[in-house]
Parts: sequence; structure tokens; C-alpha cells
Amino acid sequence: MMQLAEFFSSHPDQLWHLAKQMGIEHAVGPLPRVDNGSKPWDYMNLLHMKTRFEDFGLKLSVIESAPPTNKIKLGLPGRDEEIKIMQEFITNMGALGISVLCYNFMAQFNWFRTSTTTRTRGGALVSSYDHHLMRDAPLTEAGIITEEELWENLHYYLEQIVPVAEQAKVKLALHPDDPPISPIRGVSRILRNADALQRAINLVPSEYSGITLCQGTLATAGEHIPSVIRRFAEQDKLFFVHFRDVRGTKEKFEETFHDDGKTDMVEAMKTYFEMGYKGPARPDHVPTMYGEKNDHPGYEVLGRLYGVGYIKGLMEAVRKTAMAF
Repeated sequence: MMQLAEFFSSHPDQLWHLAKQMGIEHAVGPLPRVDNGSKPWDYMNLLHMKTRFEDFGLKLSVIESAPPTNKIKLGLPGRDEEIKIMQEFITNMGALGISVLCYNFMAQFNWFRTSTTTRTRGGALVSSYDHHLMRDAPLTEAGIITEEELWENLHYYLEQIVPVAEQAKVKLALHPDDPPISPIRGVSRILRNADALQRAINLVPSEYSGITLCQGTLATAGEHIPSVIRRFAEQDKLFFVHFRDVRGTKEKFEETFHDDGKTDMVEAMKTYFEMGYKGPARPDHVPTMYGEKNDHPGYEVLGRLYGVGYIKGLMEAVRKTAMAF
């Protein structure tokens, strides 16, 4: 079945210990934290992070972070320098056997919410988005960024990095735009649904160019998650999974506990199993629970423990049910 993973900091902390106690064997890591002025994407910095995970009993399967890419996304002067850095980064990942890079093409800002203190079941805190609150928000310093510009810039980018990924044998797992609505503060968002992800990976076709299936984002967009799983798994384009859920629409939604959203999570897990998906998956954007400070909305500890336990239970139930027939 899928490789259950967690997103960790680059150095051991409480979650590293708790994850091992929960039986997690796969790590999703950031760019390593460095204090010596060197570049985080250098070979030696990546090597040291990888061996830290391995010495702790965790396999670094995915990096879900990247050097700066905003000039690439906006088509600004200096984008070719950013692309060269990305090429170096991907090459170093490949040399170290780190096989998946989760990346996005959200310009100016990454995933975005209007609240990080929305109350859900039992008073737990989740993030939420209300597009009504953003309709009159001022433009960013980038001004108006059109969809056409972003598609052109994405094509240019993929032409430069896909051949490097092929040589390095690193799978490029493109994450959809979150929220999947456009524009926000004048900045268009182009990767808003499964069709857009398909268009993106078709720009420069390669066995090493695929997607991160973020269930929460695509459910927000109104997609039927089991159908999306089948669509991309049939093409061998499903490289990484964010197993999470939401309630609402792309105009107004909130994160939920794994068992409290709009998606049939049992059917989703069955579909991964039926399609033979054996890649990495992790819980994402979990509620902040009682006693936690909410300093890192979506990424506190207790909600992750709940999410991992829920996913492990689904995995075991689906596997044993399949074996009974």
C-alpha cells in the first residue's frame, strides 16, 4: 500500500520521536536548515539531512520545499538564475536518491487563508477561506498577473527542469493551487482543478512529470476524489498524496478533521489500493487541538497524531477487506 509519511523539520524534534512510535518509516522534508551561510540545496547540506533521517530510522522520500522561484513564476529578470539553482537542486536530490520533489506554481504567495482560528469540532482550530473578504483586497506589488502569463511561464520553466529531472530520476510532483480560485489580489491561479493539472503535465510530457494529489484542494474545487485518483494513477502520474479533507466550496471553505469533511475517505483509500498506489502520502493541514498554542496553524502535533492514526486504520481495514475476497 501507500507509504505513510509525515512532514518533518530538518533536525530531530518531538515529532520525529512520536512518528517513530506511531510506526512511520518515511519522511517528507524541507530544505535543510543551515547556519553556516551555505546554500540549503547544496549536495552536502542535503546529504547531512538525509543521513540524519536515516540514522533516526526514517527514509527521506520527498522534499516539499524549494529555493526561491517567484521570478520564475512571474517571468521576471533573474528567472534563469533561479532555474539554474532549481536544476542544481534537482540534480543533487537525484544523486542522493531522494526521489520526489513536491513543488507548486503559486505566484507571490503560497497556500493562503483568511482565518487560522476558525472553530471546528470540540473547539479545535482550523484554517478557512472566505473569498468575500478578498474581493476588495489591494493588489500585491506584482500588480495584475494574468492566467496567460502564468501558463507561458510554467511552460518555459518545465522545458528547463523536466530534462534535468529525467536525468536525475527525480519525480516532479506538481501541487494544485490552494485556494483553487482566481484571481486573489490580482494574481491569477491557474492550477485550480484536475483538468488544469493535466494540462500542466502535458506541456512537457515525461514519465518524471506528475502531480501531488492534494485531496483537500481538489475537493474544495468540487472534484470527486476517487475519480481523480483513478485518472492520474492510470497514467502513472500520481507521485505524492496529501491525505486531508475540507468542508465547503472554493468560495468559502474550512479545513476539517479527517473524519469530518466532505470526502468519502474510505472510498478514497480503497481507490488508492485498487489502483496499486505505493508512493508516499501524508496527513496535512490538521486541526490545532486543546492545549496547543496554534503557533503553526495546520501543523501542530496532536492533530497529526489523530490524522496518522485515522489513516493507518483506513489502510489496515482496506487491506484486510481486500484479502478476504
